[in-house]
Amino acid sequence: MIDPNQTRFGIFNVLDNETTIEMNGDIGSSSLDDFNDLLSNFPNVNRIEIVECGGSADDFINLQLSLKVHQEGIDIHLLDNGLIASGGVDFFLAGINRTKGSNTQIGVHLWGSEDESGNPISAADSPVGDENHLPYIEYYMDIGFTQQ
Repeated sequence: MIDPNQTRFGIFNVLDNETTIEMNGDIGSSSLDDFNDLLSNFPNVNRIEIVECGGSADDFINLQLSLKVHQEGIDIHLLDNGLIASGGVDFFLAGINRTKGSNTQIGVHLWGSEDESGNPISAADSPVGDENHLPYIEYYMDIGFTQQ
């Protein structure tokens, strides 16, 4: 059972109004569970304010978490002097309404992975239509983007 006075759930912290979450840190393997626990205790959350999210250590969890945020109808705001990069940008785009403060930093790059032997794979190494692109394409379509 979660302590009813708990407001911190991994990289998420519920602010005093109990409808806004502050997010600070990279998305990891426990972030989806942390977020689900948070929503169980604070079901009126409707806004996430990002301090910094440099990416994700688990892309699969990041896409699931981001889709959950979108499905819950939550807005996302990147705070003044905030930073998002890599998987943090995927997360930011999940917001129903997305806004940013001043002096923000937003960084993107090609996704990367490893093959069965542990050799690096870049999105540029996979041709258009390759199955390695599908999780990202499906995610973006699920949050309202088109293939165009």
